Parts: sequence; C-alpha cells; structure tokens
Amino acid sequence: MTPTPEASRQEALRHDQRVDATALAAVDLGSNSFHMVVARELAGQPAIVDRVRDRVAIAEGLSPGGRLDAVAQARALACLERFRERLATVPEERRRAVGTATFRKLRDGGEFLARAEHALGMSIEVLPGREEARLVYLGVAHALGDLEGRRLVVDIGGGSTECILGQDYESYSEDSLAMGCVSWTRRFFPGGVVTQGGLERAELAARSELEPVVDRYRSSHWDHAIGSSGTIRSIAKILEVQQWSGGGVTLEGLDRLARTLIELGRPEKFDLPELRPDRRGVIGGGIAILRAVFTELGIRSMRPSKGALREGVLYDLLGRMYDDDIREASVRRFAQRFGADMDYADQVRRTTFALLAGLEGSLEVTRRDRMLLGWAALLHGIGLSVSYSGYHKHGAYLVENADLAGFSRQDRHQLALLIRCQRHTLRPELLAGLPGERMLAMRSLLPPLRIALCLHRDRSPRKPVLPELRYAGSRVRLLFPEGWLAEHPLTSTDFDEERAFLAPMGIVLEVK
Repeated sequence: MTPTPEASRQEALRHDQRVDATALAAVDLGSNSFHMVVARELAGQPAIVDRVRDRVAIAEGLSPGGRLDAVAQARALACLERFRERLATVPEERRRAVGTATFRKLRDGGEFLARAEHALGMSIEVLPGREEARLVYLGVAHALGDLEGRRLVVDIGGGSTECILGQDYESYSEDSLAMGCVSWTRRFFPGGVVTQGGLERAELAARSELEPVVDRYRSSHWDHAIGSSGTIRSIAKILEVQQWSGGGVTLEGLDRLARTLIELGRPEKFDLPELRPDRRGVIGGGIAILRAVFTELGIRSMRPSKGALREGVLYDLLGRMYDDDIREASVRRFAQRFGADMDYADQVRRTTFALLAGLEGSLEVTRRDRMLLGWAALLHGIGLSVSYSGYHKHGAYLVENADLAGFSRQDRHQLALLIRCQRHTLRPELLAGLPGERMLAMRSLLPPLRIALCLHRDRSPRKPVLPELRYAGSRVRLLFPEGWLAEHPLTSTDFDEERAFLAPMGIVLEVK
C-alpha cells in the first residue's frame, strides 16, 4: 500500500527530529491568543523551556450565531500549523491542547475542530467553563508557591472571565462568566475607541454578569486576590511603571488608567510602552470588566500571577501520568452523590476490563478509551436514582450535563454515550454525531460493557465465570465453558436478547 503524502511527511518528521522523552507541552487556544508552552520534566515538575504566543483573535471572527468567519479560521489554522512543527519533538502522550470560550460557542465547531486538529496534528479538548477555571487555578497555585490563606483568582480571557476560590492546590468554587476583553471591546468599544459612555455601559453589563455569583466571591470569603491573565498582567505593569498604584492593581490605579485612555480615545494614541500593540485594541473591554470585578467583589488590590491555564494543563497532565488523575476521584464522587453501590460498580469495571484484556491483538484500545469504558462501568447505574424505567437514558443525561472535574466536553459526551448505550437496542444514530474514527472506537467498546452487565445481573458479590471474548470484524464471539449456559438459563436468555439489541449497529453476537 502506497503511503499518503501526509503519512510520508509524518514519517520524515519522526526520522528528522529527535523526540525528547522528558518533554511536555500544553497548547492553550484562547479567544484572543493561542499559546504553547514546552517544558521538560525535572524531578516530577515541569520546567518551561519554550513559549510561543500568537494573537489569533478568533473571537473577533465569531458571529452572534456562532459561526467563525473564513479570515479568523485561516489565522487560526496557520498558527496551529506553526505550533505543529514545534510539537514534533514531544511524545504524543505527553502533550495536550485545549480550547476555551470561543470553541465552546462554535455552532459549526465539529467541522472547524476537525480542521484545527488536522493542522495541529493532535486532538483538541474543548473545556467546559468550570474545567477551564479549575485548570487556571491549578496553574496559579503552583506559581504562587507557599502563599498561605484563601485565594480569589480572576482570569480575564478574550471570551470569558473565570472566578475561582481555592486554598493551597485545590479549588473549591469555580465559575466561568460569558464576558471577555475581546467580546466586550467588540460590543462596547467599536474599533477599540474608549469613551466615557462606552466604559459606563461596559461596566454595568459586566456587573450584571457578575450578579449571580457575587455572594460566593465577596471579600469575606478570601484573603488574597490574584489576577492570572495577560490582560491583568499588562494593566499591573502599566500601573507600576506609571506609578499609579502602590503595587499590583488597585481601583484607584484602574480609574486613572481609564481616564487616560478616554482622553486619548483611539488605541493608536495609547503611548504606553508597557501595553503591547496587539493588546491595545482590546484593553478597553479588559479594564471595564476588571473595574466591575473590583467594585462588585470589594477588592482593594490584586496581585498578578505568571501562572495561568497552560501551566495548569501541564500540571494536570503530569497528574494523569502518575496516577493522580482527578477524573477518577470526580467520577467516584459523582457516583456516590447518586447513591451508586460502589462495590458492585467496581465489580462491573473489573469484569469489563478482564473482557477487554482478552481482546488484545484483535482490537486496538487506547488508554483514553480504556479509562472512559471503566468510568462508564462505575457510573452505569446512577440513573436508577431517577427511575428504573429508562435509567440508562437518565444516567446519560446526568453525565452530559454535569460539571465533572478533569473532563473535556468531548470526553464527557462520549462517557454519556457509553452509559446511554449500555442496554436495549443499539441504533446507529446514537453515535452519528461522532467523527468517523471515534464512532468506530465507541462501537468496539460497547460489547465488553454490555456483556459484563449481563454477567452481573444478579448483583452477586462472587466473581462471575468469564467467557472467552473474540472479535472478528463485526462479529463478537463468546465462548463459555461447556454446559455453563444450560445451567444458567436466565443469562442465556439475556444473551439471546443481546443478539437482537446489537444487530442494528451491525454487530453480530455469537454465543457458544
């Protein structure tokens, strides 16, 4: 078989570039800028060796209907192709790419996401708002070191603003608000021109956005206020150099900066060396949001932090590599919240994994898919807390709409699909929204879970007899010890029904 040009290019890259086994990489696809950090792992910690930043401003190309215009798409894809070259030296399992607010808003996100992943050469996780906030806090916490006490962390991005409360390395309250420096500038400061009226309207709108969460983040709930975004760091630098604050960001300093920008009017007149040219056009939205945050939350001063989302992604990646994966704890807490019998759920997972292990050589299962399947086994029964009737649908709905720490939007959706497809008839349209390769992977994962649930129908604590499981194309073959099925007529009947349930998906079940 002749390799495709793309396959040949990838093979050339593998030979031409030295892969560094200690390298780590995080790609942060924000609404204003795309960032990439490359690190080396030293004593279990990431040491940054390279940073790449490109102001892509995809939020500027987003229509109210959630469409991304061709110009913004072209900027994004060109940037991702540049990132891809640098990522070639980083092992695939030691890099992550995440998309934030604008990716969440895309109506045609599936099509653009596929093109973006092709340009970058790796999958892109679309983060739910609260998961973005959790990772922001993780990056900030590691940058702060030993700062004691409760922290309020505020991150003003291009399309969203995150507010987080936490202590040490753990966050305990996270919110993502639909306002950012790019979206607010487009809405209230056309062309980046800062006016008094625009500033007042922008602040009032930001205060309205903050209103539902104000009580959680007032000054009585924290000891230190930290700002983590490029917008906040730029403002802090201006106030420091101009000597408009006694350190960090203050409301008095913000007021003086706002008055200065109103007097100057247009962005090109902002003669502030500390303000990068690519940030001048969106600073008005950032100032309005930050002033509203100060006013509503009772902040007197805010300390800027170098840590942010991309550093949080690096630390989270290390946690996944060294069995400190927050997703496992998140799933278990969620299962217990809905009254799941965890001993039974663990039994189902062990049996599912045992069946899956028997497929080695006939089915290639990624680590990610194995973990998703295990979590589906742990959560398969949570819908019983709603009703026995249709509990697989109830469980899928709960997972699809939950804030599960550590999960991207895609993984949460696929976990929900596994739960939805655990019983009754499998219809092809249930998986129709997935990309082709993911549809095939999910289709292959379903039989081990469904078979494990059949074997555990009696919910007995004893270990079930495991059949030999084989895949042969679309055929799934189960081989039981001779005479076992005759001694277990209920289980035998269950597998007769499974044949009919699996058939619409093109899966042929043979039981002997």
